Amino acid sequence: MAAPGTLVVTGASAGIGRAVAERFLDAGWNVALLARRRAVLGEVAGGRANALALACDVADVSAVDAAFTATARQFGRIDVLFNNAGIFPKTGLIDEMDLADWHRVVDVNLSGMVHAARAAFRQMRAQVPHGGRIINNGSISAHAPRPGSLGYTVTKHAVTGLTRVLALDGRPFDIACGQIDIGNAETELASALGQGAKQADGSVRPEPLMDVAHVADAVHGMATLPLTANVLNLTIMATKMPFVGRG
Repeated sequence: MAAPGTLVVTGASAGIGRAVAERFLDAGWNVALLARRRAVLGEVAGGRANALALACDVADVSAVDAAFTATARQFGRIDVLFNNAGIFPKTGLIDEMDLADWHRVVDVNLSGMVHAARAAFRQMRAQVPHGGRIINNGSISAHAPRPGSLGYTVTKHAVTGLTRVLALDGRPFDIACGQIDIGNAETELASALGQGAKQADGSVRPEPLMDVAHVADAVHGMATLPLTANVLNLTIMATKMPFVGRG
């Protein structure tokens, strides 16, 4: 198991990102917290010396580059990126979708992932000793869509392609890349699923949820492997959610 190092978390102000950041902070890691809401990041950091709160919109490549530069300057190196920031746009059919919503979800869920991975890869390749790990937050939507979820589903499928090419291109530099696909972790974003979610047959039914702490533990497990081992894909989900089975 790798000793605590430096982790960057995008989308660290809430939900899965916050849970992962707090898990690593408690384990003694240096953690750079990136999100748009600087005030909320301060709450997550809690005044801890091993936390660095950085306001950053992942859709803005210059802001991402500045945040990674500041992290490396503060902590000396970057060992792991949890590439997590994402949004879920308004649902609907493709011909009803506002193209502004489409461009925004691509900017955040896909371009934002690429911006962060690019900055992490550059730092991990250059630092001495070189190497590190990128963990992309995919989704069960990277395997199967929910009704009316075109923007989210398309971008999460693209994240799988990003994961695989980085896993390949990172080999000469000891940069590992893996993906965690999460289903129904109880967060602000997903809590409504417990009240009722539209199913493939058109019905609306409540779905089981799981504690987001299990996701944070899973990310920690992936991150603490030696660089000679990699979890390429991991799916963690509420056991009884409607994913495996016929709709």
